[in-house]
Amino acid sequence: MSEQYLKAYDEHRFVSSLPWLNSIRASAKQQFSQVGFPTQIEEEWRYTNLAILNKTLFLPAVLDNNFLETECLQQHILPDVWSMVLVDGHFNAALSNLAGLPDNTLVMSMQEALVQHPEKIEAYFSQAVSEEESGLIAFNNSWFMDGVFCYVPANCQLEKPLQIIHVSTQANTMANTRHIIALDVSAQAEIIETFIGVDEHYACVAVSEIFLADNAQLTAYKMQSESDKAFHFGGLYIKQARDSQFIHHNFAFGGRVARTDVHTDLGQAASCDLNGLYIGASRQHIDNHTRIEHNQPHAVSKELYKGLLDERARAVFQGRVLVAEQAQKTDSNMYNRNLLLSDKAEIDTKPQLEIYADDVKCAHGVTVGQLDEKLIAYLQARCIDEATAKNMLTFAFANEMVEKVNNKALYKQILAKVLEKFPQKGIEADWL
Repeated sequence: MSEQYLKAYDEHRFVSSLPWLNSIRASAKQQFSQVGFPTQIEEEWRYTNLAILNKTLFLPAVLDNNFLETECLQQHILPDVWSMVLVDGHFNAALSNLAGLPDNTLVMSMQEALVQHPEKIEAYFSQAVSEEESGLIAFNNSWFMDGVFCYVPANCQLEKPLQIIHVSTQANTMANTRHIIALDVSAQAEIIETFIGVDEHYACVAVSEIFLADNAQLTAYKMQSESDKAFHFGGLYIKQARDSQFIHHNFAFGGRVARTDVHTDLGQAASCDLNGLYIGASRQHIDNHTRIEHNQPHAVSKELYKGLLDERARAVFQGRVLVAEQAQKTDSNMYNRNLLLSDKAEIDTKPQLEIYADDVKCAHGVTVGQLDEKLIAYLQARCIDEATAKNMLTFAFANEMVEKVNNKALYKQILAKVLEKFPQKGIEADWL
């Protein structure tokens, strides 16, 4: 099927007036022609089968400038934010709101940025992730249609979050997007990325490159609530300079097959805090891969991912921390907790520590289990029926991650989605 994608690529003729971009696309196309989509032969993909991409040809959606705002979209746009809406991979200015951005802050579509600021895009593009990372990166490099460019100048603090909303509206299509987010020295920002779509088969490939200069601070949220028939592949690749701070909250609820990669390279005394919650049911397959590279001394990383799996759902967690020889005084911990609500649910979890320095403090841990019968009996002894007791314990397990969300409007959205994903008897959102 890779050959059919290559043929379709030639038919769509992704040609730019920028020689460097054409060179990147050509190189990526060549790379993809050699490796194709990742297969389970590759160690990083051994638990996730992408056979669907070799059976179905998902083509770019036709740009629909007549797409009207739906009630569903309105429900996902948060109050008091700057918003950018991407419909089937294309920026829709009519549905977006960027009024009142600070001076010298650049927030625009990738297509617009390639026209207005090509030198900035060239300086950043493929600097956080290369096409050799995987066949999906090479595919995205050659096929991306649009995306978001966000540049926050030195010492600037965005007073409101920037929300990027991906909406898929057409069956059997693929949205390929590329974001570049750059924060200059001591800049601060909050970004919320939301993925939604119609109840159809479609694919989404979204790649973000993030650059944090000295002392920059970025808090990023990802809420993936795609159709349960959809195929979602998202990657965040971060370069952190000295004393920078990166906090990421990843919530994965939708998708037939959904994978998110978060890879960050830490400079001296930089810090990252990765949090994740994935909830799967039916035959969903949810895959999370993280990689934290400690390249300089005194960096700190924290990671906590939790999973709830019911029915025949399957999840994958692979967390990898690398500590370079020169990265003395590293402080890192990584934990993955999983709760299986069905005897047929499955989790493949693989934490890895690779430490080449001798003066470090690193730890990791994994738990996989079911609801504690003793706790259920304890609640039943206090006049709580068994079903409600199980729901309360399940919710308490997930709610630890939800409570980490500081944005109140987003917190309510995520809480509602969590309550929707498993039985709500005995639990009311108004109580929380």
